Amino acid sequence: MTVELRKLQELRAQTGAGVLDCRRALEAAGGDVRSAAAALAAGAERAAAAKAHRDAGAGLAQAYVHADGRIAALIEVRCETDFLARTAAFRALVRDLLLQITASAPDYVAAEDVPAEVLAELRRSAEETARGNGKPERIVQEIIRGKERKYLQRACLLQQAFIKDPTVTVRAWIERFAAGAGENVRVRRFARFELPHPAHQAP
Repeated sequence: MTVELRKLQELRAQTGAGVLDCRRALEAAGGDVRSAAAALAAGAERAAAAKAHRDAGAGLAQAYVHADGRIAALIEVRCETDFLARTAAFRALVRDLLLQITASAPDYVAAEDVPAEVLAELRRSAEETARGNGKPERIVQEIIRGKERKYLQRACLLQQAFIKDPTVTVRAWIERFAAGAGENVRVRRFARFELPHPAHQAP
């Protein structure tokens, strides 16, 4: 089938995938951009999982300081080769992640980094509140799961909505980049520093 240039450009803008991959995805999806984007995302996730075991011994450690000097972030992002680490595209990815950390203030890289006792307290508090409001058991469990999901989406960098494209998570954005680069790419650690605003300081 003939793929419309407009749809091809739209899919590339959404996914960041190569022209050939976008064309194939659109052909397989019968020209439906949404289905093609979902297929490309699933492919990127599978590709990332397949590469996850590969050693990521290269990468960048980079810092960002907000213009007013009150907020700063430092991140270590790993990849497999120095060649990729030196590219403008990889440096742009790292900078995007620094901006994400600065703006959204995550506490952890991923859900598996959250201490078990933090989640246990979150569940206990949600359950206590729900039962105190007289909610039935089924609703109590739904509330607990909802509270946990929202907490992880806020507290974990990889589960946050990406500030440059809120329709995808940071994890999905990294996986999309990794699929295009053909390497394992992962955030190893980060730190965020913020000074209190002068207006909020005690006299």
